[in-house]
Amino acid sequence: MPSPNVFLRQATLEDSEALLRLLNQCYRDDVGWTNEAHLVGGIRTTVAEIEKVINTPRHYLFVFPQVTEGKETGDILGCIAVDFGQADNREHSSQNNDAYIGMFAVHCDLQGRGVGNQILQAAETFAGRHLKSEDTQGNARLTMSILSQRPELLAYYQRRGYVLTGKSMPFPVDGNNGEPKVEGLQLLELEKRLSAIGY
Repeated sequence: MPSPNVFLRQATLEDSEALLRLLNQCYRDDVGWTNEAHLVGGIRTTVAEIEKVINTPRHYLFVFPQVTEGKETGDILGCIAVDFGQADNREHSSQNNDAYIGMFAVHCDLQGRGVGNQILQAAETFAGRHLKSEDTQGNARLTMSILSQRPELLAYYQRRGYVLTGKSMPFPVDGNNGEPKVEGLQLLELEKRLSAIGY
């Protein structure tokens, strides 16, 4: 089955509930290859967190809306966030030359059909164009984090040119992103240099 054409637009507050359904299904329900149900229980995110992302300057959340007969149905088939603001708050950062990729999800019915590749490529292109104008020393990079016990997900991103930085942090236990089911769960940082995506 061919990959559908992916159209992305910036998320609005009206998308919050649909985004909540998509993200919680993709990460917490035991369906699709991206789910983390065996590692983390509870919610993946909240409406409040989604709305905060939408409203935060330099944090862009893009959605792939379902369209039938030229009109959006209200459902979201995929999403991805690009955050330029994390470098602003990084303790030792003197330049805003990072973009953090997060909230990446594709509806389980479309997984394995190239939709995720299209969405990630679009986010990388968007980030690259913005970072190129801000980066004066050639150090710009894309970063993301994945769970330490997801080797198949790590392999996917490595095929896309991301590499482990060696940095990690414990999975947060504040309850806003679920509760770990295994001991020692870590978030591993990956990066991709701007030069690797043609900028």
